[in-house]
Amino acid sequence: MSNLAHKQTSVEAPPMPERQAAPQSFPVPVQEADGLAVMKPVPRITIHAFCEQPSTGSAIQRAGEDRRLAKAHLTVHMGGIPAAIEQYQQNATPNLILVEARVAGQELFSQLTALAEVCDAGTKVVVAGHMNDVSLYREMIRQGVNEYLVTPLHPMGVIEAISRLYVDPDAPPIGRTIAFIGAKGGTGSSTIAHNVGWCISTGMDEDVIITDLDLPFGTAGLDFNQDPAQGIADALTAPERLDDVLLDRLLVKCTERLSLFAAPAVLDRDFEMDGDSCESVLDIVREGVPCVVVDLPHVWAPWTKKVLLSADEIVITATPDLASLRNAKNILDLVRQARPNDSAPHIVLNQVGMPKRPEIPVKDFAEAVGAEATLVLPFNPGLFGTAANNGQMIEELDPKGKTTDGLRFLAQQLCGRDLRAPKAAKSSLFSFLSRKG
Repeated sequence: MSNLAHKQTSVEAPPMPERQAAPQSFPVPVQEADGLAVMKPVPRITIHAFCEQPSTGSAIQRAGEDRRLAKAHLTVHMGGIPAAIEQYQQNATPNLILVEARVAGQELFSQLTALAEVCDAGTKVVVAGHMNDVSLYREMIRQGVNEYLVTPLHPMGVIEAISRLYVDPDAPPIGRTIAFIGAKGGTGSSTIAHNVGWCISTGMDEDVIITDLDLPFGTAGLDFNQDPAQGIADALTAPERLDDVLLDRLLVKCTERLSLFAAPAVLDRDFEMDGDSCESVLDIVREGVPCVVVDLPHVWAPWTKKVLLSADEIVITATPDLASLRNAKNILDLVRQARPNDSAPHIVLNQVGMPKRPEIPVKDFAEAVGAEATLVLPFNPGLFGTAANNGQMIEELDPKGKTTDGLRFLAQQLCGRDLRAPKAAKSSLFSFLSRKG
């Protein structure tokens, strides 16, 4: 709040549930990735909130637990603007102060003037008030308040407001990350991830990078019939060296819009994975393309958990058996608790209808895990086996099949966009005459 400071010194699939909009009177724009909004994480800043109502403090506290504010340090106090003034008479102000005000008119602006007198230069201020008045909003902005929110607050509204203050509006948008993980080994999570990435690149004309984080056993190279000499392991070894030039050298271009960040798939090297390196690499990757597909191995480690929970969208692939049901429910419960402000993970129930195998019915599976499957794929070993052996995608082999339609549907749900309609074949007089003949 530079103007306010005086002191000198963030089968058919069922439909997806609609997202709830934050009840803010003055909408805060976030960057769009051709569909669902993608919000940049807030940098490492200190935020102090001074509330007058417990409900406001609770909403701000829930916002502080969001993944997009993971790097920020947030503390919530009661007492409103008077408490903030008293606090900073003897202490330095943080990067951001969020205050709730129940007063209005001249009394409100008198309190803000007193707050300005104890603010350090560079401190930003967000005011939460109870009046939904455009003229009040404009006057606050004119006097140097950085943002005005109308109570009751919603966690996502708070996050969006803070993110907007610390994101360069001229900076290019960041890409959406979609993490795929299997409820157990052998569910086909990697195959689903690769095929969905393909569908996004072909059906939506989006640039996509598929990152294979299963370093010793990754199959992305095989599925796309590629054998790169370098890949993601080189970037993870020294993430501080990764830039646009090196990234271009390490990527394998499969099509005009699809690139592969392949795993080495060798066992003569030991790979030490950590969450910070993965985060650094993925941050650089998503700066260059609108969509990043993250193929996670079925390994539960701190780095796996961090990458999974920081993704914009999560897809859990399961099979209709007891082990998948238990593990899928555990992952869902973890994600719901850790990401209360995000949409629920998507469940893909794969290999349904395998002959002679006892299965949990789709309806019972959904009731047990507490979520409907976004996509149910029937058991089709011929189609998937041929595609894997040929290094092809399902859409290439069977462009009009139900499995392809299902994969396109999932891609559409993940990106919040309709697929591009296929071009109609051009008719001609000669084709008309040939049909008559």
